[in-house]
Amino acid sequence: MEDAWLTWAKRLQSIASTGLHFGKDRYDRQRYEEIGHIANEMLGRLGSVPIERIESLVSDFAKGYATPKVDVRGAVFQESRILLVREASDGLWALPGGFADVGMSASENVVKEVQEEASLRVAATRLFALRHKAKHSYPPDPRDFYKLLFLCEPIGEVSPQPGADVTEVGFFGLEDLPPLSMSRTITDDVTAAFASRNESTGRALFD
Repeated sequence: MEDAWLTWAKRLQSIASTGLHFGKDRYDRQRYEEIGHIANEMLGRLGSVPIERIESLVSDFAKGYATPKVDVRGAVFQESRILLVREASDGLWALPGGFADVGMSASENVVKEVQEEASLRVAATRLFALRHKAKHSYPPDPRDFYKLLFLCEPIGEVSPQPGADVTEVGFFGLEDLPPLSMSRTITDDVTAAFASRNESTGRALFD
């Protein structure tokens, strides 16, 4: 669960962003700019990072109504093992996935991500979890995320190969998971994938 101060700082930042986008009165805009600057300073202090880093992470600031970003992840199984990819950026492992692209549905995005990262053709068969990142044990993040987790079935031969942004791919059992890239995938995500695969109701976790 995210620290309350981080939640409040992100909320202030989103109010400032939306206010600057829609605000017309110059005095109101000055106030929103000040709120945004204070929020970024809070985020910088909370994360012990330079304020410039915070500003670069929120590239869409004041460019529309502030909403959470969307991250999609695909769970692909081979017998009793799940597919993970090793991220080039940190050397740790995650479910294949990433930011959702505009113009594609959530399931189309996850199919694309699995293809790009693991060179596998899949079909998305079930949404098994829709998580608000801030309410789970992911590391703190100055951005707000919804994470959409899908079960995916391979199409054709299952012979994964690493894509451009990953260095390795492999299938792992629940008891022998490698070190996870926690900002992308936590153990609960993998556990939920196994549980969803083994049940017949198709219920999705949420929040």
